Amino acid sequence: MTDKSANADLPDGNQYPPLKFHVPEPAVRPGGQPDFSNVPIPKAGSVRRPEVDERAETLRDLAFSIIRVLNRSGEAVGPWAGTLTDEELLEGLKDMMTLRAFDARMQMAQRQGKTSFYMQHMGEEAASCAFRKALLPGDMNFPTYRQAGLLIAGGYPMVDMMNQIYSNEADPLKGRQMPIMYSARDHGFFSISGNLGTQFVQSVGWAMASAIKGDDKIAAGWIGDGSTAESDFHAALVFASTYRAPVILNIVNNQWAISTFQGIARGGAGTFAARGLGFGIPALRVDGNDYLAVHAVAKWAAERARRNLGPTLIEYVTYRVGAHSTSDDPSAYRPKTESEAWPLGDPVIRLKNHLIARGVWSEERHKQSEAEVLDAVISAQKQAEKHGTLHSGGKPSARDMFEGVYAEMPPHLRRQRQKAGI
Repeated sequence: MTDKSANADLPDGNQYPPLKFHVPEPAVRPGGQPDFSNVPIPKAGSVRRPEVDERAETLRDLAFSIIRVLNRSGEAVGPWAGTLTDEELLEGLKDMMTLRAFDARMQMAQRQGKTSFYMQHMGEEAASCAFRKALLPGDMNFPTYRQAGLLIAGGYPMVDMMNQIYSNEADPLKGRQMPIMYSARDHGFFSISGNLGTQFVQSVGWAMASAIKGDDKIAAGWIGDGSTAESDFHAALVFASTYRAPVILNIVNNQWAISTFQGIARGGAGTFAARGLGFGIPALRVDGNDYLAVHAVAKWAAERARRNLGPTLIEYVTYRVGAHSTSDDPSAYRPKTESEAWPLGDPVIRLKNHLIARGVWSEERHKQSEAEVLDAVISAQKQAEKHGTLHSGGKPSARDMFEGVYAEMPPHLRRQRQKAGI
């Protein structure tokens, strides 16, 4: 017999109420008051630094806090401080300033019709620039489209980056990739894929291959908060965990995908870092706008990988200040003043203030450095534009589309090239 006691108080004798479809909503919409009250910010220096070989199951607390080094006064405090010298920090500041100036010039170039597309890094410069300094030559990054700081901090020529953006005759990729989808094997920068999420699996596979060969190189995968909803993200965690791949898996949580807030991809998990716990992977959250904290956490994770202790998942808590790309209008889905309310501040200003507090920098020297950096970026731009832009100047040869794919060109491609007369 059916027990009807459960539906005694429901209308029409239904046992359960109607099902409801749940869609997460951001805390505020355009026109509203920005609200980051749901982002608890621990005191700088308050989060513990575990031993590099501590077991994943005892690191659970680090997936729900935020590792910070710089306090509100610009001082470096706590157990994660001290991984960089003043000279290294000054170099890091210049890297971030260069990336920001590069962004501004290329954004302007896109508006002038010199390239079809561009994506800025405003507010996220510390994540890639500081991380790059924690790696060694030969390590390989598998980036998204917002880690150009890996190239700039690694000494890759800005002229080559601009040539790629313009798809001109000197484009290292021969016009085969969308603008800003760089590829630089010699600089530890794997080809960017427009199919978001694929790079996460690739980074794990590359790391596994390095281990199989008995090499000493590690890999780093990069993904945005929105793309963690892709199946590739979860597949990467399975393989990384199972085979203890020497890989650092980075999630850049800049609060917004192209038009949806991070809660859509995060689901019911409290944090993105917490996703690693179910796979037995050490997971940490770090202040992505704190250059010192990013570097310290990256060094810690890199040492784990090099000592055969397996993968580490890192969530960088940051904020995308600008639009998703030049084809996006963020005012349609978030308040215009939201970036000003972001509680973790600006990474460039925070590092500048720290260096001033240490007595190795000043406002005057900073202004002078800004001018010098801008001059260098403009000089690189002029050099690149001599080779052409989107609508003027030299272009890659059509013949290039047949080259560089096979070690030996197969007959069918040779016939196609001959028919094309190139």
